[in-house]
Amino acid sequence: MPTVPPRILTTVVGSYPMPDWLAALPSEQAAIDATRVVIATQERAGIDLVCDGELYRFDVNHPETNGMIEYFIRPMAGIRAQATFEELKAYRALPGMRFRTRPPGVVEGALGSGTLDLGGACRRARALAARPFKFTLTGPHMLAKTLYDRHYRKLPELTLAIARVLAEQVAECEADVVQLDEANLPGHPEEWEWAAEAINLVLAAVKSKPAVHLCFGNYGGQSIQKGGWDRLLRYLNALKVDHIVMECAHRPEAELAVFKELRPEIGFGLGVVDIKRTEIESADTIARAIERAERVLGAGRVRYIHPDCGFWMLKRSIADGKIRALVEGRDRFEGRAAP
Repeated sequence: MPTVPPRILTTVVGSYPMPDWLAALPSEQAAIDATRVVIATQERAGIDLVCDGELYRFDVNHPETNGMIEYFIRPMAGIRAQATFEELKAYRALPGMRFRTRPPGVVEGALGSGTLDLGGACRRARALAARPFKFTLTGPHMLAKTLYDRHYRKLPELTLAIARVLAEQVAECEADVVQLDEANLPGHPEEWEWAAEAINLVLAAVKSKPAVHLCFGNYGGQSIQKGGWDRLLRYLNALKVDHIVMECAHRPEAELAVFKELRPEIGFGLGVVDIKRTEIESADTIARAIERAERVLGAGRVRYIHPDCGFWMLKRSIADGKIRALVEGRDRFEGRAAP
């Protein structure tokens, strides 16, 4: 008899731990081989919507952001990579980026795609996947907040300029889902209106299903931003998106009730794996998390389950165990596995 497809789909947020052998001898071919391993690991575990692990983005000179920033910023036209001493002093005096000692770049002219080629990266990774594939990128708000700007002078205008570049890029991405990641906005909800305008510009250019991931940061396993999801509800409801991918496992259980006010046409992605803990969740733990969410939000409201954020700061054995637990927990909840 044919197997009934799952109602709740499993996915990962994006990043995967850097294999030791890739760090020791990096090359383009080695990065492709590592990406093949990451995708195969997910597919073997039964993940429904796989990601490429983002390994080809990693910059050993800037490991603190795991390629989330430099990979996108450095190739863009209008950005200078090196900051002068005076610019460094000015940047370090700015609020909100205390965890960085220097900007990833200095904006000194109108932004353009330059040599950035997300479509090429997407095609290369998707060719390695046998299951539906999700391509991820950092959102315009996060990228703008890390830069030192000497051209636009106003943060909303810089964010929109970055959004226009990203929109041009994602229009070339052939993936089943394109996900934008914003890890700074949860700590700055007062910026939601212009942040939503910018990200919607990018989401509108996605040819397939657009998604947005939000979390409170993951800097070496630590949260960076403070606050709660209740302060971002207007932003979430403004998104022109198929679904959202939310940090929930590391958050207070009572906070789930906030999402009862989420527009019903926006699919809800529930974080059930805490990437800030090294303990691997059991299938029962994940099944109970789904049950609790659906009890609060309504049966059928959860469309995806996933980790809270990327796996990059964990050991591979732990990340692999958490990947397997996602499928086992979903199957336990849906009655696909023996108790």
